[in-house]
Amino acid sequence: MTAESSKAASKGSDARLPIKMLNDRILVSIERDGERTSTGGILIPATAQVGKRLTWAEVVEAGPNVRSMQIGDRVLFNPEDRYEVDVAGHDYIILRERDIHAVAAERLDEGHTGLYL
Repeated sequence: MTAESSKAASKGSDARLPIKMLNDRILVSIERDGERTSTGGILIPATAQVGKRLTWAEVVEAGPNVRSMQIGDRVLFNPEDRYEVDVAGHDYIILRERDIHAVAAERLDEGHTGLYL
């Protein structure tokens, strides 16, 4: 990786990161836990105790053996099963592909069921 691409990667989340994930690992970006608003408009503080709640995040990098998701996809995972890492001053989470419960991406709306008949 050149010095210019390394600088571009550290400036914004849109540029590729100067990191290569291995095997089935994915690197995701998540919004920091904070206050939420319910659908009824009630403000829920960050300190409120909630049951097991899954979290959405965006895939930033993926290892070569990841088959079900691509960079830019949104994934659903359990926030208790995570490893946090700081890359170029930004906080990210490393997950294994098997820890992902769902994938949301526009490319999935192609009308294919994925079944072999």
